[in-house]
Amino acid sequence: MSPTGREGRAGAAGAGEIVSVNASRRKGQVKTPVAAAELVAGEGMAGDAHRGFAHRQVSLLALEDIEAQRAKAAAASGATAAAALVPGAFAENLTTRGIDLGALRIGDELAVGGAVRLRVSQIGKECHAGCAVFKLTGDCIMPVRGIFCEVVAGGPVRPGDAVEKR
Repeated sequence: MSPTGREGRAGAAGAGEIVSVNASRRKGQVKTPVAAAELVAGEGMAGDAHRGFAHRQVSLLALEDIEAQRAKAAAASGATAAAALVPGAFAENLTTRGIDLGALRIGDELAVGGAVRLRVSQIGKECHAGCAVFKLTGDCIMPVRGIFCEVVAGGPVRPGDAVEKR
């Protein structure tokens, strides 16, 4: 069970696409979009501070969840606060669109692009004190909406790549 107690919902996750690939050189920072990245089996994303972080090698968050959070921020704090909520702002490595990440369960596998295979290893997380994402956004949706995966088979990943449950 995840630290948040949230398990994936029943039903098919479907298929979607990667809309942003995001990395940061230091832990505790939001991530910035990159044109492409190499995922390394058993380790995570090359060039990212969280590479080799146990079973949380790669994190995913749906653009739909970011957009919902952006709408809440705009209503509560105005356009300036909402403008900060872009792919990578929640420190996710891969921002997806069109795939229901909430339907995934621990152990499910995803195919990304041509060769990459990811296995869901954790759903949600506990936010640590002083989280840069919380400071920036006033709320962090990763604890309830984010998923973490181990890299089973590595390879390149870039925006536009298909992502689907296997």
